[in-house]
Amino acid sequence: MELAVENIKTEVMDHHGIVAGACRELSIMERINSRIGNQDPRRKVQPGVAVVAMIINGLGFSNRRLYLTPQFFESKPVKELLGVDVTAQQLDDHALGKCLDEIVEYGPTKLFGEIAFEIATERGLFGPKAHMDSTSFSLTGEYETNEQTSIEVKYGYSKDHHPDLKQVMLSLVCTGPADLPIWMEPQNGNSSDKESFHETIKSIRNFQAELKGQQEFLWVADSAFYVKEKLKNYSDLKWISRVPESIKESKQLVQQREEYFSWINSIEGYRYTETESTYGNVKQRWLLVFSQQAYERESQTFKKNLESKLKALEKECWHASNQIYTCESDARKTIKQTLFKVTGQVIAVEKYDGVGRPAINTKKVTSGYKIEFKIENNEEEIANQLRTKGRFILATNDLDKETLPIELILKNYKEQQSVERGFRFLKDPWFMVDSFFVKKVSRIMALMMVMALCLFVYNFIQYKLRCALNDKDETVPNQKGKDIQNPTTRWVFQLFEGISLVKFFDSSGACIKMMVSNLNHVRQKIIRLLGAVTSQIYGLDIQQGVT
Repeated sequence: MELAVENIKTEVMDHHGIVAGACRELSIMERINSRIGNQDPRRKVQPGVAVVAMIINGLGFSNRRLYLTPQFFESKPVKELLGVDVTAQQLDDHALGKCLDEIVEYGPTKLFGEIAFEIATERGLFGPKAHMDSTSFSLTGEYETNEQTSIEVKYGYSKDHHPDLKQVMLSLVCTGPADLPIWMEPQNGNSSDKESFHETIKSIRNFQAELKGQQEFLWVADSAFYVKEKLKNYSDLKWISRVPESIKESKQLVQQREEYFSWINSIEGYRYTETESTYGNVKQRWLLVFSQQAYERESQTFKKNLESKLKALEKECWHASNQIYTCESDARKTIKQTLFKVTGQVIAVEKYDGVGRPAINTKKVTSGYKIEFKIENNEEEIANQLRTKGRFILATNDLDKETLPIELILKNYKEQQSVERGFRFLKDPWFMVDSFFVKKVSRIMALMMVMALCLFVYNFIQYKLRCALNDKDETVPNQKGKDIQNPTTRWVFQLFEGISLVKFFDSSGACIKMMVSNLNHVRQKIIRLLGAVTSQIYGLDIQQGVT
């Protein structure tokens, strides 16, 4: 049977089937519907459907704004991706906005925490450590100020380097082998990590107490956690934190000469030495760490800055040397001691007194003073500064060297990169929400929860695929064609560009056959490794056609 061109429709599948498969496997739609929204059967777009649609949009890397979600799905097989009978036009800003309002009413942090803890518990994806950090999201435009919300859009310390813009903050906690975010908490734009970190820990511990049976974490955080007045509150909680170098005891230790320490060599260019501290009246183990890689990077930056300072100093000295001072003491005050040794010879400036040609034997009188400068490197001070490069201190209140060996302190802190990678992902310019566009602060909070779910799904896909590749001793090619077992989700998404769902219709408009095009060997391998749900979405089990 021949089909007319108008009876064939092609819809873009690409990697969206992988995202949809993960959402379906994790039952995100069902978990949300059971908690928020009314169950009116006449409602076409249930809140779970709207959230999954936003996740697929967010992980579509198309940079489409929320109100353009219908446009995003116009070219996609909506029913096959979402698993429900809705159209692209029904996913409009009214339906999505209503969903965001329902998330706010339930509580974005509570909703995300319940879903994340539920999934992590079911799949055994909790880890012994919880990595915590925060970031800022800059905002443009005006936002409604008559709302009663738990956060405020304000000016604050911008981690985006946009101090001219108002912002909101987001605290995130990740754990386990999949680096899953298990907690997200919107914060005021001017909130300080020194306060918010401890509030987040308190919130999670209260949440765990309600769930019962949840394990205590070893908390890992950066130096903002290390607040003297707060440390004594954690007698029943273990933590690892970087120590601020602004603390006198820390500064003195970092500046000590090399021969003062007995270093233990570690892997990957690290070495460390252990000491004790009672900072904040809390017994701690301090680990002074030296990183060769960090030293090379920081010392190179220091030397570049040194050159810039030298040029600025030479310019300053040139101007000063051309200035006439009224007295010698004023001239000498301009000679400063810095990273450079600046010496100056004060020279009296003499001239004839009076106006016109001087008479014979008239002597010159001193009219002022000038300085001739000489600049040299202050080698001792430069050496002192360089000695601190590549060094940092980690602290823990876990004094048991058997449960937390010295080498694990550094290893656990290095894994702090998991939450930092999450923030880099959320701020990727190709991600949906590189800037916010909704005009209600409450919806910003809800949208931040959707963002965290995007990261959750993204990391779950990556973990599941890597585990499957390792278990079955399979590989996929990387960007250079080399076989690897640890591909990133982003690279897998790129591998799936160009996949389409082709639908064939009869004269009455009924779909009589569907097939997925451009499924090469690598793509089929990845789909099968991701499991039955994803395989069904891509039609591997029905590749010969369906009705």
